[in-house]
Amino acid sequence: MIESGLQDINSFHLAGIIPVAGPPLDFNMPWHDCLMPLAKNYLAIEHAVQECATAGCETIWIVCHKDTQPLIRERVGEWVFDPASLHKPISGLLYEKRIAIYYVPIHPKDKYKRDCLGWSVLYGALTAYHVSNRISKWLVPDKYYAAFPYGLYPLDIVRANRDKFSSQKTYCLTHNGQSIKNNNYLGFTFDAEDFKACRRTIRKEGTHMHTSGGEKLPLHERYSARHFSLDTVFKSAIMDGEIEVNWYHDVGSWQGYKSFLSSPESELFVRPEKMKYKEWNPIGYDEVE
Repeated sequence: MIESGLQDINSFHLAGIIPVAGPPLDFNMPWHDCLMPLAKNYLAIEHAVQECATAGCETIWIVCHKDTQPLIRERVGEWVFDPASLHKPISGLLYEKRIAIYYVPIHPKDKYKRDCLGWSVLYGALTAYHVSNRISKWLVPDKYYAAFPYGLYPLDIVRANRDKFSSQKTYCLTHNGQSIKNNNYLGFTFDAEDFKACRRTIRKEGTHMHTSGGEKLPLHERYSARHFSLDTVFKSAIMDGEIEVNWYHDVGSWQGYKSFLSSPESELFVRPEKMKYKEWNPIGYDEVE
């Protein structure tokens, strides 16, 4: 069970969750849907990582299946720079903060059963809590920020609201009154209480293995939780505030992807200069570029 971390004024832990494990979209490419390019040498999963870093996350957790993890890791690596720390001198010295990236394989009992994107968000938060808690209670996340590879909007608004994301209140990004509550791939934060409420929703509304009469349901109906939409999973989450974005593109379908590529906003997407594959060095070894 997730519990809130013990917060200190200078030690708020915002954990970024990026859900990748879920039913396939309609791209039908030989690679995973999250690896679709948004610009030259810039993939959707990399943009989601950049969003988490921009939002002020101290750790980033990518939830994916084991068979897709190697290629995603080959592109993303083990850490990314915090954009807010780049070119920002502290006491006259240049300090570049590094954010650790972890890869969470979906549990075998959930694979092809309830591994929708909504459940991947919750499972990522649960894993982040347990792993952090085993190291130290002081590392337990205070809150979680969910970013989706298939939702595109200006990150300058995300950066401008970093302080709100790392506060006791929960916020969701909106566009024309639409948000995660309307099944849109817009970022949002949630806490331990929201996690518990949303997990109860999965358990309550998920189709059980048996009907009330004790008979087995047809195979295609047994694991309906795998097809739960985001608004179904997170309808119980409480949002204390909303942050409106200027524009939004849903690239979770081939039609939406084409619409984005033909839009003026597509010209705004470029690969961040400092984003490239990075690994933590073994102890005793210097960093080699």
